[in-house]
Amino acid sequence: MSAPIDFYFDFSSPYAYLASRMIGPVAEKHGREVNWHSFMLGAAFKGEKTMPLTMYPKKGAYSRLDFDRTARKHGIPFNMPVDFPKVTLHASRVFFWLSQKDKVAAQAFGEAVFAAYFVDGRDISDASVVLDIAEEANLDRRGVEAVMQDAAIKEAYKASVDDIVDGKEIFGAPYFVVDGEPFWGADRVGQIDEWLQTGGW
Repeated sequence: MSAPIDFYFDFSSPYAYLASRMIGPVAEKHGREVNWHSFMLGAAFKGEKTMPLTMYPKKGAYSRLDFDRTARKHGIPFNMPVDFPKVTLHASRVFFWLSQKDKVAAQAFGEAVFAAYFVDGRDISDASVVLDIAEEANLDRRGVEAVMQDAAIKEAYKASVDDIVDGKEIFGAPYFVVDGEPFWGADRVGQIDEWLQTGGW
């Protein structure tokens, strides 16, 4: 079977949410799986000396228009959260832990977290909200709560983020790697489709 598509994301990224809904059909079309990798955009922004698009006056206004337009184009439910952005460490650590043992369950949880924030406007920075989402995704609430507080998991996730940002040099989200070829941005999902169709250029 062909190598999977690697998908790097932060739960607080609108474009990552949109891309998470777009990449699956493309991967399926080409007989690929998608490996989801959570990381923290804040670490990447620090290294690049930048900040979220919405914090720039002109880019921010444009990006909000484009989030909505992209969602409409692809028929993706989307409501820009009033309180944005959020620090998503709780959800990200749970996702990281889950992805080490059950990638299918991890993706289902990740999809639920994205929808909770970008459709329902829930506060995914709140540990109790993340626990609710986990429970709704049929995960053991007490087990997930223990994961959130586990020092070893916190350290392992930090090391994973460092490797993604500094080792793999991932600087934004969504970021895809297809057969070693990097693609940055939700708008590149269509190009990934063409790349897989043609074998690249």
